Amino acid sequence: MAERETQQRQDEPVGTPAAGSRAFQIRFDDYRAEVVSTGAGLRLLERAVDGKAVQLTESWPAGTKPPLSAGLVLAPWPNRIRDGFFYFDGIEHQLELTEPARNNAMHGLVRRREWQLEEHERHRVKQSIDVRLQKGWPYPMRLSVTHELDEEGLSVTHTATNTGPVPAPFGLGMHTFVRAGDAPLDECTLELAVGVRQPLDPERMLPEGPCVPVRGTEYDFSTPRSLKGVWMDTPFSSIDVDTDGRARQILRAPDGTATALWTDRTFRWVQVFTADPARGQAYPDRGRALAIEPMTCPPNAFNTGIDEIVLEPGETWSGQWGITAL
Repeated sequence: MAERETQQRQDEPVGTPAAGSRAFQIRFDDYRAEVVSTGAGLRLLERAVDGKAVQLTESWPAGTKPPLSAGLVLAPWPNRIRDGFFYFDGIEHQLELTEPARNNAMHGLVRRREWQLEEHERHRVKQSIDVRLQKGWPYPMRLSVTHELDEEGLSVTHTATNTGPVPAPFGLGMHTFVRAGDAPLDECTLELAVGVRQPLDPERMLPEGPCVPVRGTEYDFSTPRSLKGVWMDTPFSSIDVDTDGRARQILRAPDGTATALWTDRTFRWVQVFTADPARGQAYPDRGRALAIEPMTCPPNAFNTGIDEIVLEPGETWSGQWGITAL
């Protein structure tokens, strides 16, 4: 997969203190999760099986920044905006370049900020944040995220409300690293319910040409395939939704245990990323890792208009995704 040969993610380093971050634990039966206030990040999700904690997501040491922005909310846009520039409703906007090596604005405005606690019960926690006016972003919004556990595992509900006087562009994603217990990634299989992929320019990781079908190609994971030697940082769409209105992407260990990440119909994209320490993409004590990232739109959507959400003044958008053990 050629996109993997030159690409490296350039997020926060491992081990840097996350100053001021608070942690909130939630439980339901065999499930336990921990959510932090910085970036509203999902730091931990596990399920007890025969008295042993089985990890469903990658974790990181409490009080430090997550490697590769793991678990953080990406809004009011996910992924990248070319040159930090976009044109909306007749106005040009120039955002801060938060990925200067590629001259892009990356992953929105809230992943490094402190979210405010709204509610905390034994099985759920709700946090919110106000997106204020800043360089290149004249669209105030209020975002909320609720992490909740039940007998099926974790469900995460996002809302976004346009609190300003004019229409506003919007997109949202999550940097969710999943795992199937302690099984090394190269011993696991991946199954994706997707139909097309968006080719990316390997230098800037921005869309290059139209989407292409995955069936019959090296990107075809319609049936479970080994992840050994697989490298991706690839946006997928044409997501296949089950009869219950959810799409499921499944990571399975050799013993048959599996972790499924599901999304509702509001998430029309999923980006799959394989991290490797050999490429400077370290994940503590785990080696290679897999991110399955729900997203409402592809990279550079504010310029292409592909699946860009427009919120009218006072309008609220809502979407949901989750993780369950199979």
